[in-house]
Amino acid sequence: MRKLKKNFFKHQAQTTPHPLAMEISHADGCYIYDTNNNIYLDFVAGVSACPLGHNHHKVNEAIQTQLNKYLHVMVYGEYIQKPAVELAKLLADNLPEPLEKTYLTNSGTEAIEGALKLARRATGRSEIISAKNAYHGNTMGSLSVMGYEDRKKAFRPLLPDVRFIEFNNEADLKHITTRTACVILETIQGGAGFIEPRNNYLENVRKKCNETGTLLILDEIQPGIGRTGKLFGFEHYKCIPDILVTGKGLGGGLPIGAFTASNELMDLLMDNPKLGHITTFGGHPLIAASALATLKEITQSNLIAQTTIKEKLFRKLLKHTLIKEIRGKGLMLALILPSAEIVNTLVLESQNRGLILFWLLFEPKAVRITPPLTISEDEIIKGCSIISKILDDIAAK
Repeated sequence: MRKLKKNFFKHQAQTTPHPLAMEISHADGCYIYDTNNNIYLDFVAGVSACPLGHNHHKVNEAIQTQLNKYLHVMVYGEYIQKPAVELAKLLADNLPEPLEKTYLTNSGTEAIEGALKLARRATGRSEIISAKNAYHGNTMGSLSVMGYEDRKKAFRPLLPDVRFIEFNNEADLKHITTRTACVILETIQGGAGFIEPRNNYLENVRKKCNETGTLLILDEIQPGIGRTGKLFGFEHYKCIPDILVTGKGLGGGLPIGAFTASNELMDLLMDNPKLGHITTFGGHPLIAASALATLKEITQSNLIAQTTIKEKLFRKLLKHTLIKEIRGKGLMLALILPSAEIVNTLVLESQNRGLILFWLLFEPKAVRITPPLTISEDEIIKGCSIISKILDDIAAK
């Protein structure tokens, strides 16, 4: 295994100077196992990408069944492939009108790209409005609407005609005008620290978009697929987007993205020009089968209802003088601590004690808690006990 670790650093591109570099053996349920026979309770779920945990039997069965039929056969949108069609139909069945047609992609950031293109195509306008501290992915269009300059300045020039407003600042809505193609917002800001909309903010954004003929794109890549106690986060806030973007948890552990809109909007990508948005592997039958099994299990079980109960248990157990605030909703929670140093200590020491925690992108004082929706109450108690003991040790120094 030393050779594997050496090759990891030598041949696999890294995203930070100091990756955690845990060597994985296998994973099951809410646990990850390393090659040294250590067991870790997973409070991160692949950064919200594994809502049913690891090695879920229904997801595995769906993958195996499809594997034995066919894999890739044709570029997206040409052949009728049952897993993709049924996935798109199930999404439509669980979404309000007019969200009825879905374009399946390979990742969340690709879905963001498609949504931005669709907004410009539909409106004939160029201006895009995003939020400060927003995160929507890392491809060039998604990077252009990222509201965090330190992460994007090295890659300029980016898309022109993008401006930023402050999330939850109603006064900034005056910047949405008849030259604005779209407003793109995370339903709950993720990288910024799991910040929820307040004071009917999203509802007011929706009204302003209606007044100006602007399309509203809501990014549900993190809060979607049951994580907040509703299937989609926007259901909490009386705001239906024109274009909904999903990803992460939808794939059940496999890579996926999707953007959904009305038939009228989505059909604009078919013509003038033809092939307005194309992908080879989007809607891949194996991944669509995994996503379909995942979405069925989440919508047909009581997992979503349990999410609110589990949130209450987390909030009850995680009371400590070093926890200044718990942000978020459902099982999309962030502990706000006094300093980045304490955050680093908690995340790293938790791993030493058998618990997986992680950071957020732009808020250095935040610790991510996004476990599988399948996590049990006993597992929540176990993990929170580890967190509390580490914080006690930090406070005692």
